[in-house]
Order: sequence, then structure tokens, then C-alpha cells
Amino acid sequence: MPTDTVTVVVPTYNERENLPDIIPAVIEHGYRLLIVDDNSPDGTGEIADALAEASPSVDVLHRPAKEGLGRAYSAGFDLCLERGSDIVVEMDADFSHDPADLPRLVEAIRGGADLAIGSRYVPGGATPDWPLPRRIISRGGNLYARLMLGVAIKDATAGFRAFRSSALSALPYREAKASGYAFQVEMAWRSHQQGLAVVETPITFRDRTRGTSKMGLPIVVEAMWLVTLWGLGRLWRALPFRPNAG
Repeated sequence: MPTDTVTVVVPTYNERENLPDIIPAVIEHGYRLLIVDDNSPDGTGEIADALAEASPSVDVLHRPAKEGLGRAYSAGFDLCLERGSDIVVEMDADFSHDPADLPRLVEAIRGGADLAIGSRYVPGGATPDWPLPRRIISRGGNLYARLMLGVAIKDATAGFRAFRSSALSALPYREAKASGYAFQVEMAWRSHQQGLAVVETPITFRDRTRGTSKMGLPIVVEAMWLVTLWGLGRLWRALPFRPNAG
């Protein structure tokens, strides 16, 4: 499988400081890069266009407004599948995901996985820049997702992951309920429901050094609310004494 069938999708919103470095770090592996910009007011989209003109391996998809991570990825997925990518990778623009780890995720797909997750919480994974409270919150959120959704994935919230295109096309990503980072949990759960082969590859997650994080309280609240809703629905459907509708 040639490397030009691999496309890395990178959503951007106010990432002008990171683009000039993230682009060569991705395409040096021989992969294509699709930047999905949500009309960044800092000029990220214009910078992306200028950099794309210099490299035939880079494409830019402009969206009219900021609608959340899930909507940006969905638009990027549509374009990747339309253009025949065999492997589609999700990655952040801020170097919290190390581009050097891309080949390991790609090889996991080539080795038979449908979804390969760059995991902080399997042996070999790490979050060295995080203080203890943040680690507790993140691990607690993942534990809650595992218990509520009945999945064995240790890092369902991870945003560094690769999909086999045939598996991605079978997932209902266009109908995703989550618009923020809960999109990652939803797609992991839907993959589990569809019986896809999911593997977790250890990565080291680093905090960004340039730009501003997009994580905020509304995103966390959305994730907790949706996981609770999905989990309660799953438990309700499993009840042996659930009354028949009507």
C-alpha cells in the first residue's frame, strides 16, 4: 500500500504559529495532509493556502464558521473518502501529537486494525507535562466512558488515531451527536458497536507550546452529558424487564 493513500486530517482554528512546522513534519513521511480551517480570524486559512501552493501534498478545506471538532473532522472525512484515501488519520495541529508517531498508527492499520488509537493509557503511553489533577480528571473521564458505554478502550478520548477507509465509511460520523471532543468518544463507541478491530498504540502526549488550547468547560460538559445519555440508554435497552413500547 503506497504512502500516498494515507491522508492526515488536521483541523485548525487560530493555529498560525504551528502551521509552518506541522506541515513539513507530516509530509516528510510521504503522506498527504488535509488542513480543515474553520474561518480562523488570525489568518490561519490564508497561511495554509500559501503553504499548500508550495507543496502538492497539502490541501486546504475552508469552512465558513467554527462549528466544533466533530463537524470539522466530518467534512475532512468526506473529502478523504471522495478522493480515495485508504487510511485516514486524525491529528492536532499543535504538536501535542508527535508526527513521528504517524507511521506506527499507519502500520497498525496495515497490520489489520480498523481503528488505531494513539493511547496515553496503555503501557508505554505517557502525559509527562500534566499535573496530577489533570491526569486524574482525564483518567477518570476515560474510566467513566468505559463503564457507561461498555467498551474496553483505555483512551477513548484520544484525538490521535487512524482509520481504515472502509471502516470509516461504515461509521455514522455525519450523524454524530457530539460537536466537540466528545466526537472522539462517540466514534470509538460506534466502532465498538460495529465490531471493528480496534488497537491502542502507546504515545507520549505533550502540551502545546504555541497558541491557545480550545478545550473549555462547555466541551467537558458536552462530553459528560452525552456519555451519560448514551450509557443510560445502553443500560435501559439491556434491562430484562423493560416494558414493551405501546
